[in-house]
Amino acid sequence: MEDGGSGRHQEGAPKRPRLEDVAARVGLSTASVSLVLRGVPGPSERTRQRVLKAAADLGYQADRTASTLASRRSRLLGVMVDIHSPFHAELVEHLHTAAEEVGYDLVLSTLTRTRDERTAVDTLLAFRSEALILLGPTAPADALAVLDNKAPVIVVGRRIADTALDVVRTADDDGVRQTIDHLVGLGHREIVHVDGGKGVIATDRRRGYRTAMRRHGLGDHIRVLAGDTTEAAGERAARHLLDGGGLPTAVVAYNDQCAIGVLAALARAGVAVPGEVSVAGYDDDTLSRLSCFNLTTVSQSAREQARHAVTAAVERLDQDRTEPREVVLTPRLVVRGTTAGPG
Repeated sequence: MEDGGSGRHQEGAPKRPRLEDVAARVGLSTASVSLVLRGVPGPSERTRQRVLKAAADLGYQADRTASTLASRRSRLLGVMVDIHSPFHAELVEHLHTAAEEVGYDLVLSTLTRTRDERTAVDTLLAFRSEALILLGPTAPADALAVLDNKAPVIVVGRRIADTALDVVRTADDDGVRQTIDHLVGLGHREIVHVDGGKGVIATDRRRGYRTAMRRHGLGDHIRVLAGDTTEAAGERAARHLLDGGGLPTAVVAYNDQCAIGVLAALARAGVAVPGEVSVAGYDDDTLSRLSCFNLTTVSQSAREQARHAVTAAVERLDQDRTEPREVVLTPRLVVRGTTAGPG
């Protein structure tokens, strides 16, 4: 028959290596080889190296769809991430590492200016994520609790009051308190806070600022300017101060992005940092460490948050833990070049 040519072509095509071929090459069971290729702890390092070399030599690639269907487990952790946040990007990197160490992988779903949390979470569930790791969600606590009935929810970076959810966060109010203590210790009194908006995280940081100022007897000097999470918000706040709002001797911004906006506006106006105005941020993201910014900020221990988040998910999925757990890490002030005594 004329169409027999296509059959002969298929017969002549290179045979795709199978798991059994890798097992035969190293003389192990397919189960042992599968453990190595899925990154599950157990096989020795020598066995791991033999299996990985054999798979590479044969050109073996796992059929993820087939293995998922066979096991009825996806072994995927869904992560909701704000595409505009350098700190979230760093968290995702550490989440990948922590997940791979326990034989899981990640599915990422992004928040953008046109893509909300509900859409992001629906995507994660559509890809059969077994647990959801939500970075700084803004949804109401009761909505997150309902979502937890569909898949275990681990909230990272945000305080959740009176609900049966796993939470991994740092003590945001304490981080700002450390910053105020540092600035007051340098001699500052006129310290402005650029706010982060209406969310729980912003509320906690704002409370930390107010409480610390009052504790130092500076209640009359409290000034909170409207802001959000972006560089643009920091620039707007700085322009307000420059255009008659009254320059303080120090500015504490909601996060590093906002602080970088403050730095940019002050630089354009010829205001020396830290000579005339000290500036501090929050997050210790990758931008804050660049020499051009060298920003004093608060570290949230991204690696530790990621490790605890993955551990919480695995305990829910593989160890039948049902009681909610909150892990609260202590933030750490990182003093760099944008803070000094008032000029």
